[in-house]
Amino acid sequence: MTQSPKTVLIGGASAFVGDSILGPTQLAQVPGMQYLVFDYLAEMTLSGFSQTRKSNPKLGYSTEFVDYVLPQIASACADKGIRLVANAGGLNPATCAKAVEDQISKLGLSLKVAYVLGDDCMHLMEHMRKSGARDFYTGEAVPEKVDSANAYLGALPIAKALALGADIVVTGRIVDSAATLGILMHEFGWAEDDWDLLASGSLAGHVLECGAQATGGIFTDWERVPDWENIGYPYAVCHADGSFVLSKPSGTGGLVEPMTVNEQILYEVADPAHYVLPDVVCDFTQVTTTAVGSDQVLVKGARGSIAPATYKVSASYQAGYRCTAQVSVFGINAVAKARRTSDTLLKRTRRMLQERGFADFSRYAATVIGAEDGYGPHARPSQCREAIARLVVTHDSPEALDIFSRESRAPGVSFAPGTTSGSALTLNARPPIEPMHRLFTVLIEKELFGSPRVVLQDVEHVVRVSTGGSPPHPYIQAQALETDAAELELEGIGVRLIEIAHGRSGDKGNTSNVAILARDPADFEHLKQVLTASHVKAYFGHLVQGGVQRYEVPGLRALNFVMDQALDGGGPSSLRTDPMGKGMAQMLLEMKVPAPT
Repeated sequence: MTQSPKTVLIGGASAFVGDSILGPTQLAQVPGMQYLVFDYLAEMTLSGFSQTRKSNPKLGYSTEFVDYVLPQIASACADKGIRLVANAGGLNPATCAKAVEDQISKLGLSLKVAYVLGDDCMHLMEHMRKSGARDFYTGEAVPEKVDSANAYLGALPIAKALALGADIVVTGRIVDSAATLGILMHEFGWAEDDWDLLASGSLAGHVLECGAQATGGIFTDWERVPDWENIGYPYAVCHADGSFVLSKPSGTGGLVEPMTVNEQILYEVADPAHYVLPDVVCDFTQVTTTAVGSDQVLVKGARGSIAPATYKVSASYQAGYRCTAQVSVFGINAVAKARRTSDTLLKRTRRMLQERGFADFSRYAATVIGAEDGYGPHARPSQCREAIARLVVTHDSPEALDIFSRESRAPGVSFAPGTTSGSALTLNARPPIEPMHRLFTVLIEKELFGSPRVVLQDVEHVVRVSTGGSPPHPYIQAQALETDAAELELEGIGVRLIEIAHGRSGDKGNTSNVAILARDPADFEHLKQVLTASHVKAYFGHLVQGGVQRYEVPGLRALNFVMDQALDGGGPSSLRTDPMGKGMAQMLLEMKVPAPT
């Protein structure tokens, strides 16, 4: 294909609900900017939206996008012709779009707002239940009652909305990278079966979707990243051949170099050779990144194959209630005092539950922040003089947890010296009792869905999506981990992994991935020899209950470890201090391995 001189500028303005306003305000001022994409929907976010929708059927979307972001950028975007694509619609894209229109009108602007329908599949859950469908990750049956169920739609409805002339496109649940891919399909005329191009556009979206994570945010070498207070958000200059140059606004903080981009490429990815999206199955194993200027990185080399015949559906359902108490403890033997505080509070409230006729807590987790409990056998005991006793309990009855919530303030006058009563966040406040959600993930054939629709100016437009495609690909492959004990005796020898590698971890439900990337290309072969799935499984034995699979990514000189049953159930239901495994790469980077020769 001859390289087209045309380029498309797309800015990654938001990574999650609650992200900084820096992103959209910076990117709206970039010369030549054409599109801003906003990612608001994590698995945990939809669980929260389901609760707000219960209290008010008109809610369940990102009010932040409507009430906070748009007033600060809409006028500038309208003046410059910058179009917006946001999955801010959550569980209620039609109502969100109406709120956007009202906000635009208040601002005295005239912009066309389109919204996408078709991801809600609550109507299919009974069919899935009767057909014996099982959770994609755990094999569990469909729960009796769900609060939300949404398919990860692809890029075609977004491309259609833009072709119809929409200035702002509001979607519900889409795969995060689809916002960018839809733009590129519209601008470059890519076809539904241009697999390599679709994979490349998806890669651009995957890098942009997490905002400043591609421009130095959460970077392994954080000390080298300047000016966090004004960290630049990413934008991509995209070419018709699928390549793109990642950069950030001039004069902003942050850092764009190949390794900051490499870390993001493997974030929340399982098998890099089979990264399954609704529009294409991507192969990122031969992707390369090259510095082509100051804070400019050229990314190319993604490959694609036929799209799957299924949509991934994520359903959330309530599984009881949760209450988290945190008590600060200071002074001599703070850790021991904090540990006894948690143990005593647990024993007291369990006795009270029994006396009042309640069942025991369904689950509980007692940890001491400051004692490195999350590190398990790798913790380094210290003479910590500041600690937090953290106790999380769950129960089917909010009344039972009310007893725990009330009693959680008592340690301030009843237990150890140096104890501060009340929440670590709000002095003397009782910890809240919150609904606890779990996720159910299932693959559903596209042919069972109606076609997605785009609504613009009250006119509904059907978007035809091919229902054929590739069969399901397992998220994590089974792998034998038997090994000689001698092979695992790496602790305490050689160098810390961080001295020869970068790392980044992410989550999908109860699964965590840790990408390890060689600092020096010459060390990649060495890493392959000394860091096996067996080593990682043994190192994380106190956290990871399932298998570990290692995938090789030669283009990025990386190893990607995917760990099953690693997060105590995952974000919405995990009781850990790190429910999404954000710290697992940091833990692994402290592992000692033989030094390269």
